Amino acid sequence: MSGAEKLLSACSKVRSTGAGQWIACCPAHADKSPSLTVRELEDGTVLAHCFAGCSIEEVTLAAGLTVGDLFPEKERPLEHRGPLSRPFDAHAVLQALDMELSVAYIIASDLLRDKSISEEAHSRLGVALERVKEARRLANGPRG
Repeated sequence: MSGAEKLLSACSKVRSTGAGQWIACCPAHADKSPSLTVRELEDGTVLAHCFAGCSIEEVTLAAGLTVGDLFPEKERPLEHRGPLSRPFDAHAVLQALDMELSVAYIIASDLLRDKSISEEAHSRLGVALERVKEARRLANGPRG
């Protein structure tokens, strides 16, 4: 199953808008009319955009996927495999992890003060957890 098929299987009101292009209700929010566009490129890469403002992480999490599921697995012959190059710099990674830790800290602070957290805050904490896990997976490279 392609990445687009996986994503669209979690959506309702899916409608084709052209070759390799669809519009559907976003699984990340209570969407009454389609606001999520999905496009599958020739190489299998899936592009998705929610016009209501959901992030791609929120969309994929709600669909039971990771952002990595939107990119095709590319096998290179063993003889051409070199050292793993990272598509990000350390500063960007630390900045992203800092943001997710800040979210977790704010929610934990509310719990410490015996404040109940909203369903939205609980959901956002789940997004933070998935983002950190995905960053760890990417940092580990092919070893997992």
